[in-house]
Amino acid sequence: MLAKQLKWIYLTLLSLIWGSSFILIKKGLIGLTAFQLGSLRIIFAAVFLLLIGFKSLAKIPLYQWKYIALTSMFGTFIPAYLFAIAQTQIDSSVSSILNSLTPLNTLILGALAFGLQFRRNQIFGVLIGLIGSALLILNGAIHHPEQNYYYAILVLIASICYATNVNLIKKYLHNLTPLSITTGNFMVLLLPASTILFFSGFFDVIHVHEVQQSVLFILILGVVGTGIANILFFKLIQMSSPVFATSVTYLIPVVAFFWGLLDHEMLTPVQFIGAFIVLIGVYLSAKK
Repeated sequence: MLAKQLKWIYLTLLSLIWGSSFILIKKGLIGLTAFQLGSLRIIFAAVFLLLIGFKSLAKIPLYQWKYIALTSMFGTFIPAYLFAIAQTQIDSSVSSILNSLTPLNTLILGALAFGLQFRRNQIFGVLIGLIGSALLILNGAIHHPEQNYYYAILVLIASICYATNVNLIKKYLHNLTPLSITTGNFMVLLLPASTILFFSGFFDVIHVHEVQQSVLFILILGVVGTGIANILFFKLIQMSSPVFATSVTYLIPVVAFFWGLLDHEMLTPVQFIGAFIVLIGVYLSAKK
């Protein structure tokens, strides 16, 4: 019973943390480029995790490091840059709604590559989710001509990366502690992220006040929204299932939407319908 209650507590905490991540990305992009933001997010998280979890690296067997590297790429490295690039063109609330397709993609990839079984309602969920996504993107493109909605495809790719990550962790890293997995992930990414940051021109503009302010937003995003959140997420995967863990994305758009309202973002009525259809599709795809 305690484990059942605990998984819902983790789910709620993650929805609040990750739901706030999209507005932090938006604020960070005011002074930073997408590649600077993505790199700083990874570096801050890596430093934090190595400080608290360095000793846990010894618990990772040598043969599992290849899966640590894989999950670091799919679960953090690629999505960190894709979300930052996407939000240079689309609203944070739209980005969060499209991210809610992660459970649906988890199901599809799980069935195709990891041996999970489809149910009829889950197939309907996949189709409904795709319809809702198309409605959300197409209507947004019509009513927001100043935004390039082709960039929404980057969010969809990121959600597929997250789905791949979840299935890999459940299948190949289930015996490791969440702290070991998370710290291992970010230790692998520290060098490539630092290299990208070095060549991004960041150190030429670090003295600018606007940039310094943006760095503070990304510090919060890196430590809380990436480091701590990943530990909670991996623990949730281990104590539940991949589809339940990724159902956190039902709640993320709600949190992100209210942050968006405070920052003067607004969906069109048709986009609201599209968002609702997406969530119905995700619900059906996750329902047993």
